[in-house]
Amino acid sequence: MNILLITEQREGKWNKTCFETLAAAQQIVNETKGRLAVAVIGKGVAALASEVAATKLDEVLLVEHDLLAAYTTDGYTLALQQAIAQSKPHLVLLPHTYQVRDFAPKLAASLGKGMIGDCIAYRHENGKLIFVRQMFQGKTVADVVFAGTPPWFATFQAGAFRADLVAPGTSKAPVTPVTVELNAAQIRTKPLEIFREAKQAVDLTQAPILVSVGRGIKAPENIPMAEKLARLLGGELAASRPICDEGWLPMDRQIGSSGQTVAPKLYLALGISGAIQHVVGMKGSRTIVAINKDQNAPIFEVADYGIVGDLFEIVPALIEELEKSKST
Repeated sequence: MNILLITEQREGKWNKTCFETLAAAQQIVNETKGRLAVAVIGKGVAALASEVAATKLDEVLLVEHDLLAAYTTDGYTLALQQAIAQSKPHLVLLPHTYQVRDFAPKLAASLGKGMIGDCIAYRHENGKLIFVRQMFQGKTVADVVFAGTPPWFATFQAGAFRADLVAPGTSKAPVTPVTVELNAAQIRTKPLEIFREAKQAVDLTQAPILVSVGRGIKAPENIPMAEKLARLLGGELAASRPICDEGWLPMDRQIGSSGQTVAPKLYLALGISGAIQHVVGMKGSRTIVAINKDQNAPIFEVADYGIVGDLFEIVPALIEELEKSKST
């Protein structure tokens, strides 16, 4: 099976979920004995194309044009139509990012094809790919297969695969420029400045360590304690939905089905019960450590390490030990 992975970059920097999807693409190619091409789209992105060419794949398609300097739905759709026509893949894979959610359905529909979005896994059975996606806010999952002729389109949820499992190449893959024809009249929107909610806003999907607080934190006055722990660990502060709903932390700190989906190296859950809506947003974490005084809390079912105890005793002790280690 020939696969085309469409990567995502902004202002010359990767969206790291691309490499999670690259890990998935490499696995599928290994199982189907196919060919893997990766498309890098934008303007002035040759360095990024060279970087990804060092991984295990067959070809990098460099899709550059002046009108692709800033993201637009029309520009990306028209350019990628031409890249797909050149590479003739059976399957087009993308990371399930906000940007991909904007243009991928349009791209698939423009080619008369369907798309399976927000997948968490796949299986290769009897020569057929079966994609797995969540339903009803993660309460159940469904197996989905493609009907009709390729190319097929699918996106993988952040955290579904581990980026550190991307296989390096034995040699650099060739980088092939793709000549695309675009004109300004085809692009019906004008990009403005990239929206940033606040200067301190953070993309939690990029954080290697997260300290997340739930109802067990009891009051907003106690959040600085968790924030201090996160800072000492070199991580970021996150929260379950009730904390953000109460306004104790901004909504951009929320993890879960209605917030961000993350997969850090370490996820430390403080006083989080483990409702399914929260778990679906963090269960892909490499290591999950839960602190909760309720030994029957559902969070312990997904935790790698569980501490049954009072977080107001445990967290200060952790902070004390971390401060000692940093002072020596």
